[in-house]
Amino acid sequence: MDDSRVSRFWDHYIEKAKAYRLKPTTVRWHVLYAEAYIKAHAGRRLAMHNSDDVDAYLNAKGRNGRLKDWQFSQVVQALRILFVDVVKAPWANTYPWEHWKDAARELGADHPTVARDSGFMAKVTAPEGLPNDQTRPDRGLVKQFRARFPQHAERLIAEVRVRQYSIRTEQAYLAWLVRFVVFHGYRDPAELEGPAISAYLEDLVVNGHVSASTQKQALNALIFFYRQVQKNESIALEAFARSKKPRRLPVVLTREEVVSLLNELQHAVPKLMAGLMYGCGLRLMECVRLRVQDIDFGYQRIMIRNAKGGKDRLVPLPRRLNEALHKQIDRVGKVHEEDLACGLGSVYLPDALSRKYPAAEKELRWQYLFPASRVATDPRSGKTRRHHIHENNLQKYIKRAANAARLNKRVNSHALRHSFATHLLESGHDIRTVQELLGHADVSTTMIYTHVLNRPGITVASPFDLL
Repeated sequence: MDDSRVSRFWDHYIEKAKAYRLKPTTVRWHVLYAEAYIKAHAGRRLAMHNSDDVDAYLNAKGRNGRLKDWQFSQVVQALRILFVDVVKAPWANTYPWEHWKDAARELGADHPTVARDSGFMAKVTAPEGLPNDQTRPDRGLVKQFRARFPQHAERLIAEVRVRQYSIRTEQAYLAWLVRFVVFHGYRDPAELEGPAISAYLEDLVVNGHVSASTQKQALNALIFFYRQVQKNESIALEAFARSKKPRRLPVVLTREEVVSLLNELQHAVPKLMAGLMYGCGLRLMECVRLRVQDIDFGYQRIMIRNAKGGKDRLVPLPRRLNEALHKQIDRVGKVHEEDLACGLGSVYLPDALSRKYPAAEKELRWQYLFPASRVATDPRSGKTRRHHIHENNLQKYIKRAANAARLNKRVNSHALRHSFATHLLESGHDIRTVQELLGHADVSTTMIYTHVLNRPGITVASPFDLL
């Protein structure tokens, strides 16, 4: 290709890039990324390329631990412009460009999967170079609180971690203690008594207009601090105004609506994940944290490990998903083999298993079933690992699919779990079975789905229809 044709080619590329409303400064980088791809395949016409070539190139790019998620997204976008708008390759229109970008999102230091790295369980302070309040909510207030009362913050975190509560619970309890202290003018919480707690909880309802669940969470956090941290078992609360908990029914999709929703999920990975959430009643984090070894084709079941409350449970595996799961495991295995060949291939292991079984982190069975499209440096351990994809990606896909299917309901990922439970009860399964499959500690939590069995008013004919 002579210089004039090359110049026209890149002028055309830049015009197409501008159609995506990219900033002028980023267009240059997209050109550089596209040029790098072409140079990596020198001597081969772009028209002869296919999706496998792009897969291999992006997988190789994803192994660059120094490449940030936003930079990786630019690489994907550069190739999208190249093949969709410039080369106009037929396969490029259905290629999962968005999924490659979404699956590259890093898990932050406060993400539940990486925040409790076993190597740092005993450490209350953050690693060197990371501010102590970097992984906490309300960073400004927390920073002030830790400066004034470091002993209370450290002891609270230590007590939470000894009980192996989730990182979200740790963050919430610390945040509520901070807000409580701020409410009382930064007085030492060790000097405050039950009436101070009651006054704060009442203010949350009267002036803050919080919900019943929010007020209850604040109450639990403060009681935990005084009884478990301060060892004050005699703490007594005065009467205070309580927020009333409204009775709300879950959003449930009909079987036809579930089919419509799944049909609008075009890419294989989010379609499979949504199918598992509905077919097995999984929570969002349970789905994204699945590992290869959790899928048991022999007994046709899935092991949900370390779910809410630290419990394991078994759920039935829908046979209709077997083929898609086999393909996904094959994809994971192929990427994992290439990672190992590049000196990578490790994955986060829970409960200090990495110390007990040092080689396990590079075994295929421990790899995430839905891995990220790129490796990343673990913010706490400093290791380069391939984590699972970010859960927000699946939520985004489901909302898009619900809009495309024109479902006039408030559909989110949890609606699939609600639908799973409701459809089981409609099919005649008993409430105890549904409770076990959902992983509920108390059957009263599962009872909310019994509205499908006892539907007052729904089976009554409207007088308007009798006119």
